[in-house]
Amino acid sequence: MATETPQAFAGPGRTSRDPKWWTLTAVCIGTFMLLLDITIVNVALPAIQGALKSSFADLQWVVDAYALTLAALLLTAGSLADIFGRRRLWVGGLVVFTAASALCGAAQSPLMLELSRGLQGIGGAVMFSVSLALLANAFTGKERGVAFSVWGAITGLAVAIGPIVGGALVTGLSWRYIFFVNVPFGLVAVALSVTKVVESRNEHARKPDLAGLVLFSLSLASLVYALIESGISGFGSSTVIGAFVAAGLLLAAFVAVEWKIAEPMFDLSLFRLPTFSGGSIAAFGVSAGTFSILLYLVLYLQDVLGYSALQTGLRLLVLSGGILAVSGIAGRLSSKVPVRFLIGPGLALTGIGLLAMRGLNASSSWTHLVPGLLIAGVGVGFINPPLASTAVGVVTPQRSGMASGINSTFRQVGIATGIALLGTLFANHLVSSVAALTRGTPLATHAAAISGGLESGNVPTLLASVPGSQRALLATVMRSSFTSSLNEIALVAAVISFASAGLALALIRSRDFVPAPAGPVVAAVAH
Repeated sequence: MATETPQAFAGPGRTSRDPKWWTLTAVCIGTFMLLLDITIVNVALPAIQGALKSSFADLQWVVDAYALTLAALLLTAGSLADIFGRRRLWVGGLVVFTAASALCGAAQSPLMLELSRGLQGIGGAVMFSVSLALLANAFTGKERGVAFSVWGAITGLAVAIGPIVGGALVTGLSWRYIFFVNVPFGLVAVALSVTKVVESRNEHARKPDLAGLVLFSLSLASLVYALIESGISGFGSSTVIGAFVAAGLLLAAFVAVEWKIAEPMFDLSLFRLPTFSGGSIAAFGVSAGTFSILLYLVLYLQDVLGYSALQTGLRLLVLSGGILAVSGIAGRLSSKVPVRFLIGPGLALTGIGLLAMRGLNASSSWTHLVPGLLIAGVGVGFINPPLASTAVGVVTPQRSGMASGINSTFRQVGIATGIALLGTLFANHLVSSVAALTRGTPLATHAAAISGGLESGNVPTLLASVPGSQRALLATVMRSSFTSSLNEIALVAAVISFASAGLALALIRSRDFVPAPAGPVVAAVAH
């Protein structure tokens, strides 16, 4: 068992009872800020698109730049924290995330925003990887359970209110304030962490796997670039083909390195356990399916149906409400029902929900989405609690940090690749759909401009650019082509969900779980 070394904690007014509760406060503030920012961004994307003249690919990178750096650095950040001190890395992560948030809010171009989002992901990776380890070091016995219950409630609150807070800020102030709002939270969390949180490290921490980090990061970035670029240049483009080849070669090199070195970033031997593989697939599937399509639903609600960011956030409560309502039930059932009968059916429900969202047409209202959003939310609610325990339940406590980190990494990889894949399919279908709907009409010569305008969110400009006699036809073409493309990617997302459900049911087995130890055990990486 690794030895944990708490550092001296001295100073006026500090008692032996104070630090742990201040630690909980600091971690909860930082986690709230982090998770709020993840859920708050989606509803602001149309406003960002308009203000910065962003392309459709730019919007995908705004989300994926964050997910990529977060996925790439999660495990390495945990190793660095064990070596150099968890409080030190936590404070560093807070500073980076807060500074990057200020840069995001001040961005004057899509590239500046994308780079700043990548920097946010670096800070976020450190915060994700260290937050629970700080609490585990500060609390013992029953108080640890209380601390994690509070932390869990804060994470649920952040996820639930993110779309509402984001919508209110965008509608009432500006999209920039969805990032600026992090600055005061970050400063308070830094001040508390520096003055109140006890330092700790692992005397026997493993060395960071820098070769694995570089190869994994480059492979994932190449794959996402290839998927996004294919929506612009096509899958036959030499650039796209080259990026796919590079991704494959880099991934092969990564696997070779991880098998060879003594202290890998990804312990590939874990995947010999069917349950661990099933849990990783489930983590990927729920992100690549349900959560990846949210970007395109937001664009539909705002760009096509004309709702404000706040009105959009209120409508997305149908999804988050379903998640929150069912998560507590699933958590209680996890101790009584084999987890595969929660995770597998949960993924199947998300697939059913995605299928229920299909059937949109030019005359559809947002209420068409309500049944699908609710069913998908219920499905995610059944998945999340047991999936968290599955990630660490099949390994010994000493390996729980890596196991949890790999599961979190698969979630982020699912977001990054899912958004890129669905975006490419959406863009390609949109072009062909507009061409088909305008064929033989006065708008035929403007098909490329129409599809480009839809991708860039310039619906009002498009409508104003044609004679009044053609505006009704243009409105029908735009709504029909957009909804047809949304139907297409909802089907693909559903297929991903159903495939993940089948694999989770087949692979996750109760006999793979390690008997729980007498004392409480907590993974070192947040989910």
